[in-house]
Amino acid sequence: MNAEAVLGLAGFEITSVEHSGGAVRIGARYSGSIVCPDCSGGQLRSKGRYLRTVRHESWGMRHCFLILEARKWLCRACGRGFRQRFPGILKWQRATELFRRMIFFRHWDGISRRRLSLREGLGSATIERWFLYVLKRLAAERRSSRCPAVLGIDEHFFSRRQGYATTLCDLKNHTVYDVVLGRSEASLEGYFHSLEGKGLVRVVCMDLATSYRALVRKHFPHALIVADRFHVIRLINHHFLNCWRDLDGIGSRNRGLLSLMRRHRHNLSPVQSEKLAAYLAAHPALEVIYRFKQRLCYLLLKKHRTRNNARC
Repeated sequence: MNAEAVLGLAGFEITSVEHSGGAVRIGARYSGSIVCPDCSGGQLRSKGRYLRTVRHESWGMRHCFLILEARKWLCRACGRGFRQRFPGILKWQRATELFRRMIFFRHWDGISRRRLSLREGLGSATIERWFLYVLKRLAAERRSSRCPAVLGIDEHFFSRRQGYATTLCDLKNHTVYDVVLGRSEASLEGYFHSLEGKGLVRVVCMDLATSYRALVRKHFPHALIVADRFHVIRLINHHFLNCWRDLDGIGSRNRGLLSLMRRHRHNLSPVQSEKLAAYLAAHPALEVIYRFKQRLCYLLLKKHRTRNNARC
């Protein structure tokens, strides 16, 4: 029997499998090399045997327990005594790392702590502690990864107490890279200063904020800055509405017309199109500006174009 395929742990040998009380109990021993945790010496003397029981990934709806044959050791080199440690099981833990991650992802998928507590025979505080532990581990792994080649930067409102947060995305793989509190240059300076792999970034897509632009030019000097399509269109609409306010101050305060002016033409119903056309016919100068704005926005809405297609 391939123990690694069954247990998901390398270096173990299965000695027995028992089914009792709706649970599976698997006896196993570790066949890998054992060294002293202090001096890494291999000259060890056995000081006795004992059994260590830990929870493992469930088999279907049945709880799974590992009964591990362990020993107490004495290092002849440094004279330290220690209990045998196993890969995939941290010191003092009564569950494997695979089982703790299983609990994390089940809770992450929406199963409540109370339901998990009743199903797995665990305390609610234990589930919360394991969830936070695995979450911190995953966050540390993500922070240790290098910057993506195509980086996206944008801000969003986080909470009233914390204010705004900045989201960094891997636009090539369509994943979130990291989330940092703050959006000003002063609050983000320390984070960007300690960021690894900044030289690998080739393109930074972001809005038109001056603080982000200054940070990118400072910390990503070799990256090409690309303005986000959404923010460019919003800027065009902002200037168009200001121009409309100068040409017709009374009409620009009409909420119905304001809603029609902000939309793209393909989002208007036939009745709305007729109403907008009647208003623009009474204001020829505004109609010319409106049609130019629409053509410019449709040009920016074009996607999946190569460099040659964009030149045409």
